[in-house]
Amino acid sequence: MKAMILAAGRGTRLRPLTDNRPKALVEVAGRTLLEIVLSRLRGFGIREVIINVHHLAGMIVDYLKANENFGMRIEVSREEVLLDTGGGLKKAAHFFLEDSSRLDDPFILHNVDVISTIDLGRMVQLHTERHALATLAVQDRETSRYLLFDEQLQLCGRRLGRDQAPELVRDSQPGQALAFSGIHVISPQIFSMMTEEGVFSIIASYLRLAARGEKILAFRADKYYWRDLGRPENVAQAEQDLKNRVFV
Repeated sequence: MKAMILAAGRGTRLRPLTDNRPKALVEVAGRTLLEIVLSRLRGFGIREVIINVHHLAGMIVDYLKANENFGMRIEVSREEVLLDTGGGLKKAAHFFLEDSSRLDDPFILHNVDVISTIDLGRMVQLHTERHALATLAVQDRETSRYLLFDEQLQLCGRRLGRDQAPELVRDSQPGQALAFSGIHVISPQIFSMMTEEGVFSIIASYLRLAARGEKILAFRADKYYWRDLGRPENVAQAEQDLKNRVFV
């Protein structure tokens, strides 16, 4: 199984921590965000990873070289212009399509600035059993942007804020408004369906594909530890959590 780590963002919300380093190299209790995510993936058995880079990309390349790629096969996808999540994934399609014998194997897409104990194995199991195109880890928590899922936990729309009107893409009664956690399991077949070009969000692709009947599923991750490390105060809290072994 393969994975992609989204690490190309400028990390502007993390300033001043990212004034002189990319967000992937911001540290939590002496460990970089990139090392933490790679360790999680390696613990799940993944040995092949592609990482997209942009801001201070050379520092990430040097860091991986200095650490001998943490014993993994790691490729770097350089983005001269930030391509957002969808554009970044599409640019890296070759990595997941290079072996024709593995085109049915799903892969993991993981934000570098997310720390969690979400069970990747259970996510993959659900994804496979329900023959999904994509499976998204979601939680019932406050966020500025919600994804809407029906009673079968299939994506059917989105909503900006709890009080805003829903934007439905399918004729379905939305059962739950849930917050996306930045972790996906995706089938490689998605690449032949991504008609978007250039800079675009993967969420835009998911909504378009859900509208035409493709199965984009929710994986309820409420019981797991999860933290977005997009702000310095969140990094400080995660550092305390790590010291207290809330997660490892």
